Amino acid sequence: MKILVTGSSGTIGTRLCETLLQRSYDVVGVDWVRNKWQPAVDAITTHVDLRDWDAVSKMDFPGVDVIVHLAANARVYELVEDPMRARDNMTSTFNVLEFARQKGIRKVLFASSRECYGNLPMRRFKEEAARIENCESPYTASKIAGEALVESYTRCYGIDHVIFRFSNVYGMYDDSNRLVPLFIRQMRQNAPVTIFGADKCLDFTYVDDTVEGVIAGILKFDQVKNQTINLAYGQGTFLVDVAKSLKRLLKSKSEVSVGASRVGEVVRYVADITKAKEMLAYEPKVSFRDGIQKSVEWYTRNT
Repeated sequence: MKILVTGSSGTIGTRLCETLLQRSYDVVGVDWVRNKWQPAVDAITTHVDLRDWDAVSKMDFPGVDVIVHLAANARVYELVEDPMRARDNMTSTFNVLEFARQKGIRKVLFASSRECYGNLPMRRFKEEAARIENCESPYTASKIAGEALVESYTRCYGIDHVIFRFSNVYGMYDDSNRLVPLFIRQMRQNAPVTIFGADKCLDFTYVDDTVEGVIAGILKFDQVKNQTINLAYGQGTFLVDVAKSLKRLLKSKSEVSVGASRVGEVVRYVADITKAKEMLAYEPKVSFRDGIQKSVEWYTRNT
């Protein structure tokens, strides 16, 4: 089996490609930047801007059986401030699907997001709860549009799919402005830390659990094709507690303040992962307590 991973220089992409290579799969990657974390992953990554159809149409990966489309601008509030980046997500997804159609690739796994659910008064979110009218931000819109494009290419062109809705993936290979690496960076400098939303509670998923779920989707594709599946840990953690844990682990003197929730952001999300467990035998193994410890250790060594 030959697997094409878009976004192979990102957090999930790096760990996914690294794991697949370790397990002797035939893997190729696409990203618009070099992979600065893993030379082995960089060696199998072709540098292409997926927004550019001319460049995408010239990609040549003979024998690809399945595409894992991870590439995206994935910072929710940054896309509120610059919504053109949401359009980039939609364009890239369209180009990847059209590449698959023209090259005869019939299996696509699409990385969507828990943002698709919006702010709903639910204890746990099942896959069928997503509604377009609950779209909170341009980023959310780009993922809902991506899901719609994927569904349309299944119906019109016979390209089967699996849609995964990820949730606050954290861990190694991430020095971005996502919440966990941002807080670690600020706290290592004893700088002020601001939490936007006193009651914000999200489902943090360690990157290794996410990767194992994606690999299960690849291996069991024929059994789960054309399904939408939550991939998360299945428990909520308040952002206030994230900050407390990091401050303790880093022995930081940072002052932590709480501000109002920002426009476009989901306030509470805990995934119902029953479907992933039943269809993929998915079983997340890394608790938030263990995962945040692993994250701090990795950041301390590598950044």
